[in-house]
This record gives sequence, structure tokens and C-alpha cells, in this order.
Amino acid sequence: MMERIPEVSPRFKARMAGLFYLLTSAAYGVGQMLVLGKLVVYGNAAATANNILAHGHLLRLGFAADIVSVACSIVLTVLFYDLFKPVNKSLSLTAAFFHLVGLAIAAVGSFLLLAPLVVLGGGQYLSMFKVEQLHTLAYMFLELNAQAWNDEFMVFFGIYCVLIGYLIFRSTFLPRIVGVLMACAGLGYLTLLYAPLADYLHPYNLAPGALGETSLMLWLLVVGVNAQRWKEQADATGEQRRS
Repeated sequence: MMERIPEVSPRFKARMAGLFYLLTSAAYGVGQMLVLGKLVVYGNAAATANNILAHGHLLRLGFAADIVSVACSIVLTVLFYDLFKPVNKSLSLTAAFFHLVGLAIAAVGSFLLLAPLVVLGGGQYLSMFKVEQLHTLAYMFLELNAQAWNDEFMVFFGIYCVLIGYLIFRSTFLPRIVGVLMACAGLGYLTLLYAPLADYLHPYNLAPGALGETSLMLWLLVVGVNAQRWKEQADATGEQRRS
């Protein structure tokens, strides 16, 4: 895959990146917002357990959506790495590393969505637990899933956004304003490193993320990149010849 990507037009690669960005966002929305929003009653383990028992298929759908989101994000990471190599290969590789580490955490968290189905499945070996304890365990696994995605992953993703924003700003083939917006998005996500600050700023700390990511995704989908300037920057750094 890495060998074939350089043969493709940079504009096509950019539009494919926009497409996978869209798929990633849509799958994340299904898994972490739509599904969990219907099942989880915050602070009420018993009600959440009853929702899971009544709509277990939704939890499986959420797991599938999370895995699709991770898979699409990996493809997006590869495409972004190749797109931004002409700007700074080392920095582009560093950005990819941080994103992949975050995705590994998110992937592990995704499997936690299946744990409540096991806990509430009524297996013989679970008879030693009280019903209230099983409900609490199921709720805990959902909390851990949310923490993996919305805390740990988002911190690594924040670093990724800052680095990608810088690469866009230093590039000649994408608008600098998009780079500034992506860097601001990353800084907003990094407030999650300190929960009291994130809680105090919420939801304003996440607003730049919506603006920055949406602007980049739409630009890639509709416009792509300036192919001539990309090739000029690649020639200037020697990346195109090494590819």
C-alpha cells in the first residue's frame, strides 16, 4: 500500500483522505454518540443494564462502528503522512506515530463495549455476583470505553491535530487558515489533559475542533490540494524522487 500511494495524483490522495475523514467521523458518531446515547443513562447502572438487555444489538453495532472508525483512521493516517512528507518528513512521521498510538488505545477501548453483554449474559459462573454488582460492572466497562475514546485517545489526537495544523501552515498546497484552525482544534483537545480545566471550558474547548476538522475535511473533499504546488514542494525537498 505504501509503495503504491506515491503513484497516485496528490489531488486524488487528498480527496481520498477527505473521504476517509468523513467515514471516520460518521462511524465515531454512530459508535460513541448515537449508540451510547441511547443505551447509557448516566449515573444509573440499573437503567443502563436494562437498556442493554433490551437492545443488545445496539451495543454490537457500536462496537462495529468503533472498529470501522479505527480502520478508516489508520488509512487516513497513511494518506496524511504521504501528503505532508514534502513539507517535513520527520514531523509527518511523528504526527502519524502519535495518531497510531491513540488509535491503539481506542481499539482496545472498543472491545470493552462487548464486555457488558458477557457480564449481563447470565452465565453460570456469574451467579456469585448480586444483580446490582453485575449492573455496576457493565456500567463500569462502558465508562472505561468512554474514557479510552474521549480522554486518552483525544489527547493523542490533539497532538496529532497540532502537528497536522503546523504542516498545513508550512505547506504551499493548502490554505494556511485551515492549518491555524486545525492547530487550535488540537489545543482545545489537549485541555483534556487536565480535567478541571476541560470541565471549566466545556463546551468551548471543543468548538475549535468542530470548526478545524470540518474545514479540513470539506476542503479535501471539494478542492483537494494544489497538485502543482505539491509537486514543486516535493521536488524541492527531494521527497518525490525518493518515493
